[in-house]
Amino acid sequence: MSSPEAKAARPSLTEGPIAKTLFMFSLPILFGNVLQSLNGSINTIWVGKFLGEQALAATSNANIIMFLLISAIFGIAMAAVILIGQNLGAQRVEDAKKVVGTSATFFLVLSLLVGCIGVIFSRTILGWMNTPPDVLPYAISYTRIIFAGVPFIFGFNLVMAVLRGSGDAKTPFYFLLLSAVLDIGLNPLLILGVGPFPKMGISGSALATFIAQFISLLLLIGYIYRKKYFLRITKEDTHMLRMKWSIIRTLFQKGLPMGLNMIVVSLSNLILIHLVNGYGSEASAAFGVSIQIASYVQMPALAIGGAVTSMVAQNVGAGKWDRIHRITWTGVSFNMVLTGSLVALLLLFNRETVGLFLPSGGKAIELGMHINNLCLWSYILFGIFNVVAGVVRASGSVVIPLVVTTVALLFVRNPLAYYFGYQYGFDNIWWSFSIGFSIAVILNVLYYLFGNWKKSRMIANGPIAKD
Repeated sequence: MSSPEAKAARPSLTEGPIAKTLFMFSLPILFGNVLQSLNGSINTIWVGKFLGEQALAATSNANIIMFLLISAIFGIAMAAVILIGQNLGAQRVEDAKKVVGTSATFFLVLSLLVGCIGVIFSRTILGWMNTPPDVLPYAISYTRIIFAGVPFIFGFNLVMAVLRGSGDAKTPFYFLLLSAVLDIGLNPLLILGVGPFPKMGISGSALATFIAQFISLLLLIGYIYRKKYFLRITKEDTHMLRMKWSIIRTLFQKGLPMGLNMIVVSLSNLILIHLVNGYGSEASAAFGVSIQIASYVQMPALAIGGAVTSMVAQNVGAGKWDRIHRITWTGVSFNMVLTGSLVALLLLFNRETVGLFLPSGGKAIELGMHINNLCLWSYILFGIFNVVAGVVRASGSVVIPLVVTTVALLFVRNPLAYYFGYQYGFDNIWWSFSIGFSIAVILNVLYYLFGNWKKSRMIANGPIAKD
């Protein structure tokens, strides 16, 4: 049983006005997503401006590795969010703390293992990726430092996941902001050796990220204990740090499909890039810009989907199915308004938006505008799919959303893109986006309405139930 103080101190997503709660919970997640994208973009500018193309290529190679790691850890962290949320919704605070304790120990062991393997085998891994010889020395230096910082990257993501799972989205944003400011500020200082800082080149950029994550994680943990956060592990709770294999098994069973979902999306984009590259450099540049713009268009949907998942997880634990349905359609409505407004704004200023990335007067601008005209509005459909998938995942049913994503992207969108491209030319490739996302929405909504996802749980009489 949890103490009255704990109940009073912890936020609840199982009561109160749905629209206001969802909106206020989504905003910090949205701002955090924007912040992380800006952080990566600005760091890329620092490296490209100060160190040149070889160093920039080195960071690109390293970032591919990190994306795969983050994809896996994202899935497991999301599983922890759902598992914590369901336990809290069911008023099982002690079980939620067991999830926190097991996750903390598991993430520490896993991150140390991954970090050590990465540092030792960086050269081998980059060789498998066919990294160009002139880029390899830069990539090795950068990748080794990034791997050394994996425990702090994993730890930071886990603590943020725990906070969001308990209903707190603001605190993770504040510390994401701190991390981004430190990373952006330290990059030029360590790259160039300004003032007392050593001149480290490409290694300085990696070390800036290392230091930013390390400091932010330490301060975040300190903040949690200073505020006596109700899910913190105290001296009396140290037994909860022992790994419970039933919880670890659930984190893997539920987390890996969610991580694979990110990899499927990336694989689909790589296949499209292969197709577009065949139409020349201007087409490739235009598609690259459209992907960059689309990454920002997707952010409201991703934020709303993340917020919906946290809210629904607690309500699943509480058995409030009517509230879950209202959360679902409120999330869908928010997505349509926010994403729709952003798409309308970007299409209204289509030329100006594309022109931010491409030189004026070139053919690539016209191609980029054409891609936006056909593709951007389809991200409203993506948002609907993402919100409904977030609801389904929050129950513990994670395989069907992965199957839907795989079918819609790899078996519908990509084949249609190649067919339209070869049969009707480059200009018609982009209809595949709206068709693929339409299929995803239809399949996901059908599963939501008629599937057995409500019977799925991560917890039953203990922390785990079968999918």
